[in-house]
Amino acid sequence: MSVFMDCGAADQALAVTLASLVPGAVEGVVREVVLIDRGMEAGSRKVADHAGCAVIPVDEVPARIAGAKGDWLLFLEPGARLQPGWIGAVVEHAESVEAGRAKMPCARFRRAAADRPKFLARLGRRSALGEGFLVRKAQAIGLSKGGRPLAEMAKGVAVTQVDGEIRPAPSG
Repeated sequence: MSVFMDCGAADQALAVTLASLVPGAVEGVVREVVLIDRGMEAGSRKVADHAGCAVIPVDEVPARIAGAKGDWLLFLEPGARLQPGWIGAVVEHAESVEAGRAKMPCARFRRAAADRPKFLARLGRRSALGEGFLVRKAQAIGLSKGGRPLAEMAKGVAVTQVDGEIRPAPSG
């Protein structure tokens, strides 16, 4: 799997997300992390360099998605934290899609209980990447035309929910 994130100056948020990806890298599920430079500052670049992430300019997004190492892509926001159990949920979903058992190929994580919005709050605006976005590379190639932000690519795509949790990036 290849992980993609739009990144600005939030180096602390980036570090938190990268830390939650480490178990996936150890298990061989995460093959690469690609950061899209949308105003990255020195601190973010240092974190990216220390973690072995690739940093690309916006105009290279379509080509990098097409050349991604993984057959599956995960779009995340810096600051999001995948919770224990996420690896099994991703592998199970990918296997069910490959076997033709999944209703939809694209998926999102379930928000951790502490982060689930109350009923009325669910009606407001939320980020399209608040729960992450798991997509096959072939579909992501089509969505990536024009160098749009990852959240724009994920909007309006039918998804299912994997049995794994995420703590979304803090808003603000």
